[in-house]
Amino acid sequence: MLEQINESVHLIDLNFLGYRQAIAAYLLRGEQEAALVEVGPASTVNTLRHALEQAGVSPSQLRHLLVTHIHLDHAGALGVLMQQLPEAVCYVHPVGAPHLADPSRLIASASRLYGALMDTLWGPVLPVPAERIRILQDGERVEVAGRTLIAIDTPGHARHHHAYLDEASGLLFAGDIAGVRMPNMTYVRPPTPPPELDLEAWQASLAKLRALPIRQIALTHFGVFEDVARHLDELERRLLDWGEFTRQRVEQGWSDEQIVAALEAYGNAEMQALGVEPTRYDLGAGYQLIALGYARYWRKRQKR
Repeated sequence: MLEQINESVHLIDLNFLGYRQAIAAYLLRGEQEAALVEVGPASTVNTLRHALEQAGVSPSQLRHLLVTHIHLDHAGALGVLMQQLPEAVCYVHPVGAPHLADPSRLIASASRLYGALMDTLWGPVLPVPAERIRILQDGERVEVAGRTLIAIDTPGHARHHHAYLDEASGLLFAGDIAGVRMPNMTYVRPPTPPPELDLEAWQASLAKLRALPIRQIALTHFGVFEDVARHLDELERRLLDWGEFTRQRVEQGWSDEQIVAALEAYGNAEMQALGVEPTRYDLGAGYQLIALGYARYWRKRQKR
C-alpha cells in the first residue's frame, strides 16, 4: 500500500507477515532522487520494491536509506537492499553503525528473543559495506531528496536511536521513541523491549522533542499524526505508569512469565475501557517484549 502524506512524502505499508498497518517505511521523492526513512526487515523487501515500482522510483534513483535505529523491524533489510540499489548509502546513529557492518552480535541478540522464528520474521540479515555507511551525529543536517533532515539523538528505547526532523515541513520521522499508535486511534503504547530500555533517557528524549517545531509525527508503527503534544504526553504517562507497575512486581520477586501476564491483563483492561482493540497493537509492541524490557531494566537497577 502506498499512501500520500504530502506532495513529496509517501507512507509504504510493508505488509509485515501479511498484516496491514504493522510496519511503515516512508518514501521521500525529489526531482532527481529519492530516499527512504526506515527500510523494514528483509522479509518485506519484495513488498517494498513493489511499492517503489508503483511510485515510479527506479533502483538508481533511490540513493539515501535512513534508519532510526538498527532493530530488525526498522533496519533489517539494509544489507539486502545494498546489493540491489547501486547508488544507495545508508545513514545511522554512531552506536548502531558497527552492527550494520558486522551484524553478528545483532543477530545473536535477536535470536535469543525470537529463536526459531528469526528467518520467518526478519529474513536474511546481511552486512552493509562499511564504505556505504554514513554516521550522523546529534543535530547534524543531511540533504536528501531535495529536503533537509536533522538527526536527533533520542535514546530511551535504544541507545542507537535517531529521530529525523524535516526542517521545512515540521514532519518528524520518530521511529520508536514516540511510541506505537494505530491509525484513527488516540491510544499510544510504549515499546520497551530489552536490552536497552532507559526510562530517564526516554523522558529526556521526549523533553527534547517537545522543544522542536514538530507539526506531525510519522511513526513506524504506524502512520502520521498531528496532535503532537497530546500524543507525547500520553506516551510519557503510560511509559512511567507501566514502569511503576512492573517495578513493584520485580521487587516482589515475580517471575518473567507472571509479569508478562499481569501487564497484558492491566494493559488490555485499560484499552478495552477506552474501546480500543488490544490485538491491533501487538505486532508493533507486544506485551512479552514490553514486560521483559521493563523487568530487565528494574533488575539491573537493583544490582546497582
